[in-house]
Amino acid sequence: MTRRLLASYLGLVLLVLLGLEIPFGLLFARAETSRLSNSIERDAGMLAELAEEHIEEGRTDQLPELAADYAERTGARLVVVDRTGAVLTDSASTTPVGTDLSAQPDIATALRNQTTLGIGPDADSGIGTRYVTVPGSSGETIRGALRLSYSTDVLDGRVRDIWLTLALTGLGVLAATTLIALALARWIIRPVRALERATTQLADGTLTNPPATDLGPPELRRLAASFTHTATRLQHLLASQRAFAAEASHQLKTPLTALRIRLENFEPHLDPAAHDSLDEAIGETERLGRMIQGLLSLARLESAATTPEAVDLGTVVADRAATWAPFAAEHDVRIATTGRPVGQVWAIPGALEQIIDNLLANALRVSPPGGTITLAVHHVPHGIELHVIDQGPGMSEAERQRAFDRFWRASDTHHDGTGLGLPIVRHLVDTSGGTVTLHPAPDTGLDARVRLRPVTTPLARDPHAAAGDVSASWSLDRWPQTTGRR
Repeated sequence: MTRRLLASYLGLVLLVLLGLEIPFGLLFARAETSRLSNSIERDAGMLAELAEEHIEEGRTDQLPELAADYAERTGARLVVVDRTGAVLTDSASTTPVGTDLSAQPDIATALRNQTTLGIGPDADSGIGTRYVTVPGSSGETIRGALRLSYSTDVLDGRVRDIWLTLALTGLGVLAATTLIALALARWIIRPVRALERATTQLADGTLTNPPATDLGPPELRRLAASFTHTATRLQHLLASQRAFAAEASHQLKTPLTALRIRLENFEPHLDPAAHDSLDEAIGETERLGRMIQGLLSLARLESAATTPEAVDLGTVVADRAATWAPFAAEHDVRIATTGRPVGQVWAIPGALEQIIDNLLANALRVSPPGGTITLAVHHVPHGIELHVIDQGPGMSEAERQRAFDRFWRASDTHHDGTGLGLPIVRHLVDTSGGTVTLHPAPDTGLDARVRLRPVTTPLARDPHAAAGDVSASWSLDRWPQTTGRR
């Protein structure tokens, strides 16, 4: 951002400089050209009068000294001819005395008592010159002519000098502007960077270094103060939520446990016909306990997640399959794993275990005796997928679209489900930077697909991640006997 501010400041100053210096340079060049032309005409007129006097008085031998003295002082070339066009003197000593120049246009014009002003190459050296040729006359009597010429290098040098001066002035202004703009940009950027660091800290869970409220422009100071107030309030709310999740878990379990014990104590005193109702009441009490545990798990997830780390997916899948195999065998269900090693993926610590546990619990609940639950892993474009495929009744399109809604359960679900299992799975997958979707299995059943990022993909900061360690309590239903679909 500092570079962009500097570029904008310097670009604006450069446009102003170009808008001022270019017209000024062009104006100076025209003014210098006009000044030199006027100076040449004036000097030529004065020298022509002196030459005409020398010719009239017969002192033509003094003309070479006059021409040489003027040429030495000004760097010009002076040629004087008599009324016939014969050269009387040439300050450059390149044209011999007596040479007839009457055929040259400017000399011929001057001998007709007219002045010629122009630009052209020198007749002897070919160098570009600016010249003026004037007659040496008294009234209508013409006694000779004088040509005064200056090399165009003189004028070009003066123009180059002014352009160089303008360029150096512009560079000086740009240098000064750069220093001022750099100081101004740093003054503006410093509080912005402090806000960026504070935002990063807040995203990680705790704001330890709030931005200073006395740096930068007034608007940024007010923004920093407002951000600090908001961050403090947010941290207070998060702390309150964590405290509630920690305290409610204990405070709600105790009365529910006591209620269940009392209901069970009623059994010897009830009529046998009421035992079914008692069992349903105890079941609803257990379901209420699992629902409370699920809500607390979601609260902990949303308030305290960690940064994804590299986890070997194949190792976790094999471990969870081995753990669940004995229990699945009790229900006459087989757990199979397929796929080649896929390497490491990005995931929240402990999240893969909880994701697989919840999906296996759901699959085991709906699997028929003799069925198979398949855990498959394989590479897909831009990721690695984990499939948990059961052979149950499956779900309709409408049910799959609502399956991740909290508390939603399919119409044929038994009453021991809480409707929080898949929402927890989705939150764990989202926080790990992946996606989870439900699809029909090839024959019958449901295919739960979890797509995760391979470690070869750069890890971007998850905007939902925050500091904390909740890996020990992310699963709603750790064991399948207390877990239904969802």
